[in-house]
Amino acid sequence: MRGDSDSASDTVSEYVVGASHAMRKILHLVDRIAPTESPILVTGESGTGKEKIARVIHYQSRRSRGPFVPVNTGAIPDALFESELFGHVRGAFTDAYREKKGLFLLADGGTLFLDEIGEMSPPSQVKLLRVLQDRMVRPVGSEDSFRVDARIITATNKDLRREMEEGRFREDLFYRLNVLRLHIPALRERREDIPYLARYFLERMAREQNREVPRLSDPAWGYLMHYTWPGNVRELENAMERGLAISNGDVIMPQDLPPEITERGLPRLGAGQHEGYPETLSLEDVEALHIQKVLRKMAGNLGKTADSLGISRTTLWRKMKQYNLDVPK
Repeated sequence: MRGDSDSASDTVSEYVVGASHAMRKILHLVDRIAPTESPILVTGESGTGKEKIARVIHYQSRRSRGPFVPVNTGAIPDALFESELFGHVRGAFTDAYREKKGLFLLADGGTLFLDEIGEMSPPSQVKLLRVLQDRMVRPVGSEDSFRVDARIITATNKDLRREMEEGRFREDLFYRLNVLRLHIPALRERREDIPYLARYFLERMAREQNREVPRLSDPAWGYLMHYTWPGNVRELENAMERGLAISNGDVIMPQDLPPEITERGLPRLGAGQHEGYPETLSLEDVEALHIQKVLRKMAGNLGKTADSLGISRTTLWRKMKQYNLDVPK
């Protein structure tokens, strides 16, 4: 949990880096809805940064000095839902050896972020709806109720309207949560943000490790820009962490990236296409990518790779050194 101004500043910059129209639109909407007290539903695929956006909203609201309490509601079993969110008194049930404050009360004066709201069971949905309606919670085993003073932000990677229409999500709860909705687009839908995010992650990680910030080679950029990013921003962050960890020097090459990116990152060749590489890459970049592709195809066998490329083994070695290519393992 983070509540100080430095943490707030860091969080506002993280995951909202970018220059795309989509991100500018999101930040404009955040500026407008953050000062309100209305419930907010944040939607988007896993890894798009829904919790980060929720933190930005919190830090830009009048509750910024209060706590930000995140909870994965879908991971809470029905039997523990009331105890976790509402709390319990000592002796309320077996193993309740001490009093426990629930998450609603821990978020008093701040923001309660309920993630994966679409995974909640119907019984848990009823209990949550009751609290949102009454703004009161009663700890398990207690005769007293306590007023709730927390801004509610929820998030899901599901289509809640469809879940509601198919009977898996309560209609009254949906409309209670869906007062203000903020959708975070997938990274593949805002590719122009990839360079900004990649550089941000590399600079932050290098600073944390007290080392020089490496640059990404042009071939590596080609893979990053054409990968589909099913894991979104979180996957890009992990890719930059790997690249920083295993790169040999101050340049991150394609072989330093996760294999799923270099194996499927560029478009497949179509009929009549020469190579299918991005037009923005230089001739040297295309040559490096092609050599690397043939090396993988030949399982790292240099003799077969040289024969396939129509060059001598000595020339292959020279070009591998020129482009900083390693033999695939």
